Amino acid sequence: MVTVKYHDLSMAFEFVSSAAPMENHAYVSLDTGAIYWVSERDPIEEEELPDDLEESDRYIEIPHKNDFDLGSGLALRFVRERLPDQFTEVRKIFSHRGAYAHFKQLLAAKGRLEDWHAFEAKSTERALGEWCEEHQIQLIDGGGQESP
Repeated sequence: MVTVKYHDLSMAFEFVSSAAPMENHAYVSLDTGAIYWVSERDPIEEEELPDDLEESDRYIEIPHKNDFDLGSGLALRFVRERLPDQFTEVRKIFSHRGAYAHFKQLLAAKGRLEDWHAFEAKSTERALGEWCEEHQIQLIDGGGQESP
C-alpha cells in the first residue's frame, strides 16, 4: 500500500477541480506515492512526466469534484440540511451562470458562509478518504501520521 500526504492529495484534487472536467489532471503513482500534475490548457513544465502516465495501471487519476458530487449537489444538500427555507431560491440560483458567487453571497447574508466552508471541507475529506481506501492508498498528514 502506497502512502500519500493528505495535503498533497488535497492540493492536486483542487487543481483538477479548479477547471472544467478533462482540462486538468493529476495522477498518483501506486509505486512511489508521487503525484503528477497535467494541464491541457496551460502545460506545466516544472516536472518530467513518466512516459506511461496515462496508459499504465500503476497510476491512478485523481477525480474531479463532480465525480464525487461535490459541486452543486453538495450545495443543495447543505441548504436542505441547514437552510431548508432557502432551498427553492438556491435551486434557482444553480440554474444560472455564476451560481457559486450568488450562492456564497446568500450564505454571507445569512451568516452561514463559514458553516458552508466547513461542510464542504468535511465532505471533500470524506470523499477523498473513501477514494483512497478504494484504491489502497494510505493517507498521512504532513508529519507522517495517518489522517483521520
